[in-house]
Amino acid sequence: MTPRYCPSPSLGCIEVRGADAASFLQGQLSRALDALDGALAPLAGWHDPRGRVRALVRVFKRADRWWLVTQSDVVAATAKRLAMFVLRAAVKIEPAGGVRVAALVAEDAWLDAHGLPSSTRANGVVARGELACVRLGARLWHVVGPRAAVDGFAPGLPRASEDVALLEEIRLGLPAVGAPLVELFVAQMLNLDLLDAVSFDKGCYPGQEVIARVRHLGGVKRRLRRYASDVAAPPAPRSAVVASADGTSVGEVVRAARAEAGVELLAVVEHMAAAGALAIGGAPLRELPLPYAVPTT
Repeated sequence: MTPRYCPSPSLGCIEVRGADAASFLQGQLSRALDALDGALAPLAGWHDPRGRVRALVRVFKRADRWWLVTQSDVVAATAKRLAMFVLRAAVKIEPAGGVRVAALVAEDAWLDAHGLPSSTRANGVVARGELACVRLGARLWHVVGPRAAVDGFAPGLPRASEDVALLEEIRLGLPAVGAPLVELFVAQMLNLDLLDAVSFDKGCYPGQEVIARVRHLGGVKRRLRRYASDVAAPPAPRSAVVASADGTSVGEVVRAARAEAGVELLAVVEHMAAAGALAIGGAPLRELPLPYAVPTT
């Protein structure tokens, strides 16, 4: 496979800084951050009191600030809303307009030859000057940093459409929460508990009681699954997944991208319906495997 570098305009960044930034984020996000260092950039959810995901962020600890990488269409609203909870803490939250994100899709041999060790664990970060390079999966990395540094990374690499990277994320079972999906799903519906984005032994955070109750009472009735379809174009987030037998809505699309043939997508689908025939936009869906086991309760 030829390595490719994909600018990612669908991703943006929120910057959090100040003396109380670490404790503030620890009290707001679903993933424990108190022991986090710059060598790891995990996913974390920011939830409403009902346990529904307001934003899904990837958390980077920098020398004097934190970067929260999320969908660009929710950056401004999330930063503004998160700042409402600062109260008297020494924390400043604002969109990081100068920070950009790109995706690198490459095999181990290329990675090892260019200073990105193939032994890096999932969510592990490799520093490259001003850049933070995080490994999302076997051959997918995100490169995060100042615009000039991101644009100038590996100039000899072929540039490709963001769809190339989005397809890799879908195959890794990584959800995204853009504007159409804000406050629609609880953490477990998006498999955040399977992606190390929820710490069940940390202190309080918004929605914690609901998320913990879901865990202890046996789970949720629907979960994120991966599908392929011959539909003409990638369906938009929140498009309905229907039961082929009667057209009943049994799920919603979370994200979709063009594949080698047709499209692939992630959708939150009811367990009871998942074993039956499903469709979207009149085209049948074929379930595909994820790299982790999805509970059916």
